[in-house]
Amino acid sequence: MTDPIYLDNNATTPVDPDVVDAMLPFFGTHFGNPSSKRHIYGWNADEAVAMAREQLGELIAAEPEWIHFTGGATEAINWAIKGFAFANESKGKHVVAVSTEHQAVLGSCGWLERLGWEITVLPVGATGQVSPEAFESALRDDTVLVCFMWANNEIGTTHPVASMTEIAHRKGVAVLVDATQAIGKVPVEMGDIDLLACSAHKFYGPKGVGALVINGNRRRLRLDQMIHGGGQERGQRAGTLNVPSIVGLGAAAAKAHAELEEESRRLAGLRDGLEQVIREEVDVVINGLGAERLPNTSNLTFPGVDTAKLIERIPELAVSTGSACSTGSGSASHVLQAIGSDLDSATLRISLGRFTTREDVQTASDAIVRAVSKLQTAMEAH
Repeated sequence: MTDPIYLDNNATTPVDPDVVDAMLPFFGTHFGNPSSKRHIYGWNADEAVAMAREQLGELIAAEPEWIHFTGGATEAINWAIKGFAFANESKGKHVVAVSTEHQAVLGSCGWLERLGWEITVLPVGATGQVSPEAFESALRDDTVLVCFMWANNEIGTTHPVASMTEIAHRKGVAVLVDATQAIGKVPVEMGDIDLLACSAHKFYGPKGVGALVINGNRRRLRLDQMIHGGGQERGQRAGTLNVPSIVGLGAAAAKAHAELEEESRRLAGLRDGLEQVIREEVDVVINGLGAERLPNTSNLTFPGVDTAKLIERIPELAVSTGSACSTGSGSASHVLQAIGSDLDSATLRISLGRFTTREDVQTASDAIVRAVSKLQTAMEAH
């Protein structure tokens, strides 16, 4: 049986072969611990980690020493929110987030709320974006942190990061940006952002490694340490560094930096072509249409179509659903709920990637049109 066409790159990406090649020596030949400062094995590992900091720093326009490697974006986000809240609670115990954030953000905020912090969760409009007026009015004298995504993982819409950061700083509030879905797809620059989280497996690196970037130009930033032990990561995050994966993150960042502009154009062209074909043939709502979106992401709702029946009819495609139980949690997508999408109809998230071809997209659009046409026709007959 032929494997289905992979169109779920916002969930994870395959590790690029060049990244695998960069990682392999650090499982064997260069197996040293970067904390071992007395011999060449440790020196080689330490140099490799330093190179990865430089590579990621170049991709996001951040100084290498601002980068703290973690076990992924979820850890980075937990550390940023909890560590910042605990370190700054004397200034206030109010945190602002957006309703469409990843569960790492919403879950961390919910945990703080149970400990006595006040959390404001901002609603979004139909395209998944926050009203600038609502954003600014939510920031109070006791607000210490605001959290928002660079780009949404389900519908792909982006926030105006620079302007939102400026508004927050004008009010004296620090900013955490979850850039997990944006890095490698659109230009991302640290700029005046205080804290930024990312994960390697979203841009063709390995799973289990990410980073929290702490802006060294924001001199008053203070975070409590969340993982205690040795003095790794400049005393901020204990634990022996995962050198092979960190090398992989760096190699993935370097390749993303080299190919970003051309690849972004290519993916946008494929996405737009897919959406055009589907719109011409069946009844569909493109979630997020009209807003700035990730070039690779298309979130499609098909009115009246049952999710299970649709998935059953497109076995040749590996895609994500945005309907109830899509994550195994038994609940509808909180992002689709937030934008007012029709939760009773089937929604597909199609996320293209580096290895997606024009032929893949043609096959996908044909399969979706064929399946949806039959299901919508059957619905009309009843």
